[in-house]
Amino acid sequence: MHLTTEERAMLEGKSGKAVQKAMQILVALGTIYEADGMIPVSSVQVAGVSYDNLGDAGIQFLGDMLAGGASTHVLTTLNPAGMDIENWQTLGMAAEFAQKQMQVIDTFKRIGIIPTCTCTPYFCGNLPGYGQHIAWAESSAVCFANSVIGARTNREGGPGALAAALTGRTPCFGFHLIQNRKPGITFDIERPKSPETADTTHWFGALGKTIGQHIESMSDNPVPYIRGIESASIEGLKSLCASLATYGGCALFHMEGITPEAIQFSPPQVTIRISTEMVEAASDSMTDADSSDVDFVSLGCPHLSIREIARLAQLLNGQQVKKEFWITTSRQIKQLADQAGYRRVIEDSGAKIAADTCCVVAPIKGRFNAMATDSAKACFYARSKHRMKTMFRTFDEVVLEALKG
Repeated sequence: MHLTTEERAMLEGKSGKAVQKAMQILVALGTIYEADGMIPVSSVQVAGVSYDNLGDAGIQFLGDMLAGGASTHVLTTLNPAGMDIENWQTLGMAAEFAQKQMQVIDTFKRIGIIPTCTCTPYFCGNLPGYGQHIAWAESSAVCFANSVIGARTNREGGPGALAAALTGRTPCFGFHLIQNRKPGITFDIERPKSPETADTTHWFGALGKTIGQHIESMSDNPVPYIRGIESASIEGLKSLCASLATYGGCALFHMEGITPEAIQFSPPQVTIRISTEMVEAASDSMTDADSSDVDFVSLGCPHLSIREIARLAQLLNGQQVKKEFWITTSRQIKQLADQAGYRRVIEDSGAKIAADTCCVVAPIKGRFNAMATDSAKACFYARSKHRMKTMFRTFDEVVLEALKG
């Protein structure tokens, strides 16, 4: 594996112990994946932020890196934490957990990482350009960056992303190479006849599960080429990316007429038709709870956009929720919501805007019996991680569920 003079100096410890450790991690990754060398990156998104996932061992690792002189070399943002860092008591978090979580956030900040604490960094200042090489570690954001933006990144692990932040480099393999971005299978999509159904986070989430499970069953995990979708909102694509990444391990897709690289490729001859019945079956499979079971309602996986927040305020205006209702978003979007007056309307209804965190990484196992959500990704983790039943509904239907007694 070829290293430049500067990279070799990093590996030899001439830039400090933390950078040396970071370069050792990157060289090991590059060797495993047979990279010819490193490539500069313009931004990084670091995952592994929630203390619920990191534990004390993670805190120790970060502390050691900081003691070794760790400092970011490129724009670097953070994935969601395990709590709202300003409003954790309202969400029912334990003081001991909060202390540990703040220790994690403080260490990342001292390293030079911007504590955005969001899975949608592209809404909050970390927006790469088409063709730029980046090193992101959040699965849904990786899929969004590759597919919707046309930037280039592999799905980094937490240590690999942190190493890229400290060196400004990542090994050049996988989706950094154009030959690996070519589609290997075509999915022909039958769109719902109803316009209200055709571009919802709910429908795109179910579609992502349908396609993702097909990809997961194939040994070569081909890049999908999707056709038959005439239009898609940012929110719909956000939902599709999260679902594809969750159910198919998918980090890149091309959507004919929608995503920037699709025009470069011809649809592969191997084709699978996705019918409305198949998507409906995927949707139904994510519901095993009824209204009487649901005691937790959540929107914002991935984090809500300001347009979704505006819709939520419209639906909740003058209403009172009857169930625990979390609206998870970035702190930056929450500030916009406050300025626009949406936050007051939402919180007057009894719903809780939870910045910095989400229902996936927050330590909520055992607190709730069943969750209503519009997120296919949230359904997966609610069942597998938190052992909750789920009710999968459209955005508007989820809000109605929160209003039921």
